[in-house]
Amino acid sequence: MIAASTDLSIMVRRCLLTFKPFRIFVLGIGFFSLCFLMTSLGGQFSAKRPGDSPFTVRAEVLGGQESRGVLRKISDMLEVIMKRMDALSKLGNTTDTHRLDELSSALDRIQPIGLVERIQAIAQNMSDMAVRVEQILQRSMASGRARDGALGQCETPKDPRYPDCASKMDWMRARWTSDPCYAFYGVDGSDCSFLVYLSEVEWFCPPLAWRNQTATPTLKPPPRRQALFQSDVGALLEQVGTGKESLSFMKRRIRRLAAQWAAAARRLDERLRGGWRERRRILVHVGFLTEESGDVFSPKVLKGGPLGEMVQWADIVTALHVLGHDLRISVSLKELHGFLGVPPGRGSCPLTGPLPFDLIYTDYHGLQQMKQHMGLSLRKHKCHIRVIDTFGTEPAYNHEEYATLHGYRTNWGYWNLHGQQYMTMFPHTPDNSFMGFVAEELNETERLHIQRSKVNNMAVVYGKEANMWKLQGKEKVLSILHRYMDVHGTVYYETQRPPEVPAFVKNHGLLPQQELQQLLRRAKLFVGFGFPYEGPAPLEAIANGCVFLQPRFSPPRSSLNHEFFRGKPTSREVSSQHPYAEQNIGRPHVITIDFNNSEEFDATVREIMKIKVEPFLPYEYTCEGMLERLHAYIQNQDFCSPEEPFPAGNWSWLGSAAGPFALQPNSSVLLWASNASSHASWPPLAALRLLASLEGESCVTACHGAGLVCEPALYRFINIKEAFSALDFQCEGLESEMNHLLPAFSAEHAECGLQQDPLLFSCAGSSAKYQRLCPCRDYRAGQVALCRDCL
Repeated sequence: MIAASTDLSIMVRRCLLTFKPFRIFVLGIGFFSLCFLMTSLGGQFSAKRPGDSPFTVRAEVLGGQESRGVLRKISDMLEVIMKRMDALSKLGNTTDTHRLDELSSALDRIQPIGLVERIQAIAQNMSDMAVRVEQILQRSMASGRARDGALGQCETPKDPRYPDCASKMDWMRARWTSDPCYAFYGVDGSDCSFLVYLSEVEWFCPPLAWRNQTATPTLKPPPRRQALFQSDVGALLEQVGTGKESLSFMKRRIRRLAAQWAAAARRLDERLRGGWRERRRILVHVGFLTEESGDVFSPKVLKGGPLGEMVQWADIVTALHVLGHDLRISVSLKELHGFLGVPPGRGSCPLTGPLPFDLIYTDYHGLQQMKQHMGLSLRKHKCHIRVIDTFGTEPAYNHEEYATLHGYRTNWGYWNLHGQQYMTMFPHTPDNSFMGFVAEELNETERLHIQRSKVNNMAVVYGKEANMWKLQGKEKVLSILHRYMDVHGTVYYETQRPPEVPAFVKNHGLLPQQELQQLLRRAKLFVGFGFPYEGPAPLEAIANGCVFLQPRFSPPRSSLNHEFFRGKPTSREVSSQHPYAEQNIGRPHVITIDFNNSEEFDATVREIMKIKVEPFLPYEYTCEGMLERLHAYIQNQDFCSPEEPFPAGNWSWLGSAAGPFALQPNSSVLLWASNASSHASWPPLAALRLLASLEGESCVTACHGAGLVCEPALYRFINIKEAFSALDFQCEGLESEMNHLLPAFSAEHAECGLQQDPLLFSCAGSSAKYQRLCPCRDYRAGQVALCRDCL
């Protein structure tokens, strides 16, 4: 037995001496493991106590003459393998695959029963060691080739078109092991592999002349398919998933509104007359619900926490599904990785293939996660992203360089997206796209029932969390309200009434959505105390026939003077708890007063008890309105195709003082002349109305004053010197710079300023120094997001 063990040890040493080529050594690492294990087995077979051996049963079977015969057989097989290895090491022009086949053939002849299986089990546990050895050997090979002068072709190229190549090479030398994704793309520690990676996976180094430059076959885009409306939400409910209370809430909402979505889809299909709609591949990644972002919402769903975001996301996925698009939903990083095809590792490497989605809807949390796990490829694919952004992001905050230089940098924003890639809950500013949500519609029977069952002296207070009742002076307001009405609340509590809620308030606790609807259908008044801001509940109350009474803020609140808005990427001023309800709905459904004026509050409550108000829901917050709006965005918004230069040199109006603009009959507003050159645009140029703001006035306000809406997508058509001439501005100088207030006219210096960076075209913002040039447009009745001809 000792002699047999010695023979095996000799065999191992011969293995090590014979495998001179490093490459064959790496390919035969499994064989070396076999040699090592055979040596160990020789010692185990000679063990005095069978119980000491990990192969106890096998040692007993192979006792005496039988064991010596098996070892002799193994020895003979090793001898055969060695001869084959000697031959393989001399074959310089044989492929690695052929060598492996030869080695495999030799190994397959070893057949002691059960021995190979045990060796394979142990070898599996050595895989990590094999990878490390391979990396060490590849480094050694690279060093050896460098000494032999073989790496001249892998010197860092000096090309002025790739100024970052040298620094990226240094970074790769120092950090290439920091992320497994580099090895996934073939990086092995050699300069050659670094250059290949930096020139073919990333784009910091020039293409390498010595690489096979065979053109990559052009990937054909997937065939265009027609989107068909679908009313069955069963498949959608399965995609939403389970395991979180937030997801359960969303699924309950989807089920409850399914019939309304189906009816709305039928009506919209009839209006579109079955026209062609392209079916898009869409990923919805709800970043704030992922465990990595903290998922602070799910635990609060049953405790009165904010549900506005989940209401909106439930309606977004339902609308996309009903419109007939190919939808995928992700609420975890693992799902996001799988859907995008992110390489393994920590996200340092970009995606190399085409994006498997036409559109990605996410939020700020999801955008940050995509940046971390898509690497540099996010830069290529940002144009496909739509960010669901509750409060909005203005261009001055979105433009990273400009925000940093001019004090607009916050914890959010600075992503350098097109402003309309941000999608808001309410139409705060036309710089962003208005996504919205839906409120439940009433049929005629329900409307009649509400009118009969309204209780004129019943009020419901807006606020599910106790801290929402902590309004300064609320005791006086509540006492006045209690003088005329029975006051109801829906405040969450665990064991006893929250101390912030007065004893005369009938608190129902946190109600399911259906029970809350029934409560609102009986109440006459829905009262807001100033917080939360801009939630969906006031619209739901108005839709159920309530009057919404809310406080006016003086001065208006913004990121400049109020802690809640501080850090949000907008300078928008909030004049009341719900500006949309105040400005777009108004009396008699919405009444906004100073809650600090007790006499005004008292008189208003008595007035509300006398008036009769019918349920009202703006069209843009119905299922059909949201479907119409989202359909128009998906089919027409395109932020990936580069815009053609404007104006082109052969345009017919060039040289004319008024340019392409003509005066609208009986108005001071200019429109795009019908005889001017046409240009593909959405919204269409026929919707454009050009006017100038007053000094200190934003384009949002200026367009609104003319019964129009500011349209940032049309800015490029008025960012020309002819626009100033058409408005009778006398420009002594014409400059172009990065400024979110341009194009604009400065009367003090008689200077005209054009916008240099299209990302800074902005309807928001004003200055006493400027009269701004504003691209306004008309809008559809009940649908402020779309112009009359936008469908």
